[in-house]
Amino acid sequence: MIRIGIKRPWLAVTIACGLGAATPALAQSAVPEMPHTVAAPPTARPSEAQKLRRMDIMLMVTGLRCRTTADDFMEDYGKFTSSHMSELNEANAQLRAELGVAADASGGPLDRMSVVMANEYGGGHPWLSCHQLRSITQGLATVQGRATLVEVAGQLLERQPPILMALAMR
Repeated sequence: MIRIGIKRPWLAVTIACGLGAATPALAQSAVPEMPHTVAAPPTARPSEAQKLRRMDIMLMVTGLRCRTTADDFMEDYGKFTSSHMSELNEANAQLRAELGVAADASGGPLDRMSVVMANEYGGGHPWLSCHQLRSITQGLATVQGRATLVEVAGQLLERQPPILMALAMR
């Protein structure tokens, strides 16, 4: 696994998803096609399980939103979920445990949390276009290991593009 230094956390998305080097052109393309309103993040730091669940839901919801465009990535999302089924199921089980939901229960708190997460991305991702999400999803389908998924999830779920922040510091 590639270790990413603290000074360049945006590299995890770049390397793990095969997006290439961060360039001004890539940073320019990170500007959303239209402004989106996303609810403010919770004050508590999300667990790894929450990050994986949120990323899965974000990809599913934005995939549905993008399916009518030239950058439909629902097939890529299917490959992502198939290749990471064990990690996603493990995260779901951990969330159930965190929320105190019995395995045979209806999942009330988990279901409510999932609906809130899905609603956050109903208008699209706050700073990634359908084209960029498709590329990222294709890369995520081939990524190995939970730690890399968690790191990428943390970056994808940021409210601002980390690539632009990194370029601004240069």
